[in-house]
Amino acid sequence: MRVVDGDTIVAAVGGTEERVRLIGIDTPESVDPRQPVECFGKAASARLAELLPAGTALRLERDAEERDRYGRLLAYAHRLPDDLFVNLAMVRDGYANTLTIAPNVAHVDDFRSAEAEARSEGRGLWSACPEARPSGG
Repeated sequence: MRVVDGDTIVAAVGGTEERVRLIGIDTPESVDPRQPVECFGKAASARLAELLPAGTALRLERDAEERDRYGRLLAYAHRLPDDLFVNLAMVRDGYANTLTIAPNVAHVDDFRSAEAEARSEGRGLWSACPEARPSGG
């Protein structure tokens, strides 16, 4: 398992390496060669790497759609053995905002609530970035 950026990882799934896009969240860009690094992009990637160090075992939970338009597997990530809900932790800690793309909406209420709390308490990108992005959800 390795982190690509704040909302994408590469994980072994059924013996195959898969690019996995974390559902329900969006982090500032940090690796797209067509875009500049956005405010808090490197911090979001670093935080995901802290939550998921190389070799971390995961339980991936799917939603309605299996893949996005780029062919990435779509999933909610739960870190084993403590079952930390990684997607939610990224939003709650202010490293990601909510990005809801129907029909993948299983945890949208949890994400919106966590984002509202992080925003009101000025956590992470909500205090570090003068023009924090509006919620995608």
